[in-house]
Amino acid sequence: MGGQLSASGSFQSLPCTTNADWMSALCPLLWDVPLHHLSIPGSHDTMTYCLNKNSPISQTQSRLLQLLDKVLPCVTRPLVLKWSTTQVLNVTEQLDAGVRYLDLRIAHMLVGSEKNLHFVHMVYTTVLVEDTLTEISEWLESHPREVVILACRNFEGMTEDLHEYLVACIKNIFGDMLCPRGEVPTLRQLWARGQQVIVSYEEASVVSRHAELWPGIPYWWGDQVKAQELIRYLERMKSCGRPGEECRPRESPVRVHVGGLFVAGINLTENLAYVLGHPSESLQKMTLPSLPCLRAWVREQCPGPGARCTNVIAGDFIGADSFVGDVVGLNAKLLHR
Repeated sequence: MGGQLSASGSFQSLPCTTNADWMSALCPLLWDVPLHHLSIPGSHDTMTYCLNKNSPISQTQSRLLQLLDKVLPCVTRPLVLKWSTTQVLNVTEQLDAGVRYLDLRIAHMLVGSEKNLHFVHMVYTTVLVEDTLTEISEWLESHPREVVILACRNFEGMTEDLHEYLVACIKNIFGDMLCPRGEVPTLRQLWARGQQVIVSYEEASVVSRHAELWPGIPYWWGDQVKAQELIRYLERMKSCGRPGEECRPRESPVRVHVGGLFVAGINLTENLAYVLGHPSESLQKMTLPSLPCLRAWVREQCPGPGARCTNVIAGDFIGADSFVGDVVGLNAKLLHR
């Protein structure tokens, strides 16, 4: 899928699948480059295209917002929904568009069944985690030389039993597709082993018990309303060098490799002052006019092993512009070094 901006500034998707197999289409010289030295497009808050308009407010939100949701749900829920939605394309369409890093915020809802795992971003999704993982697995079966990074995060309301249930689902659904924790592999190595999935998991105690899980991947989140401020933040992060190569999980003697995978997020973030000052807007309306500026920054980046090199670059509203193609195109710079 691709997209364009209409005259009114809204998002309109256009059919385009040219990036569905971009990894297998890379120059063979790049097949031996470790994934953390490649340029990989990602989506921020991947699952927000299916947020439930009837969902209660997440338990992690302020008590005031939860109270307002109980008293005036007809006001609070539409407002929260339009500032929580970061994607329009569904997960299969994002994969077809070329996204290879999926930002999966997982939560257990207080209502519903015991194993009721959904995705969350202020409110909960209509889809279940298990069904989405199955959808990703089916897509990968149709694209055997494509590799995805699944970043499992947040874990709102998750008990130890629910963590073990989720990991069991991941193992059952992906099976031999899973790449065990270790040195970051190259595409050629993954293809030789039939592996297509790296799962990062932001719960260190669970990672230490399962060789199939990688530690949480660092995400550079600027928390900025304006594109120029976000770019200044990202440049400051680059000046500090790449995130560390290994870490020790809390309360665990096991030393595990992060492997150098990391994410630069070009997603803008609203604040209360902005929302109150722009009551008729949404995250989409705030973001779309800034995409040309952010896209220009993306095109200036370089993948590779250097301290100022980028790796995964994640954005909102995949398909609204040439973001994915621009990120993939950065890999050509590796051929000139």
